[in-house]
Amino acid sequence: MTIVAKGDSGKRIAGTRARKKLVAVDAQAVIYAGSGFVTHFIDKGGIVDVERVADTFRMTKGQLAETVGLGAATIGKAQRRMAPRTQSRVREMLEIVARIREWAGGETQAMAWYRSQPIPALDGRTPEALVKAGEAGAVRDYLDHLALGGFA
Repeated sequence: MTIVAKGDSGKRIAGTRARKKLVAVDAQAVIYAGSGFVTHFIDKGGIVDVERVADTFRMTKGQLAETVGLGAATIGKAQRRMAPRTQSRVREMLEIVARIREWAGGETQAMAWYRSQPIPALDGRTPEALVKAGEAGAVRDYLDHLALGGFA
């Protein structure tokens, strides 16, 4: 998956620059994730619909909260679902799953990889553990390395 965002001048930027820009202008960014997998979950205001995410992966909201490292009450209450931290964590999880969806054979398999596959290059931690620890960037960098033909 390639992240593409609009820069300050209105031109499209990609890759690491776009990822940094997304943090700065999260709600205004345009995200392209292959066939629109990530954008399927984002409304026109730039808010991730966590209920749709949970339904897609056949999880309860509590399971989704645990998967991204948040409390069940955070996902359960409408106002907290829209908080920047909640939105960021769910968006990071979606981005990682979207990037490996085709490699894994589908979103169910991608989610299984995300939750259970230890990555030796990242101290044997799973992508889920890294996102929970706020280290989603390390997973993205690892996936970039693999996509460019690097070894695991």
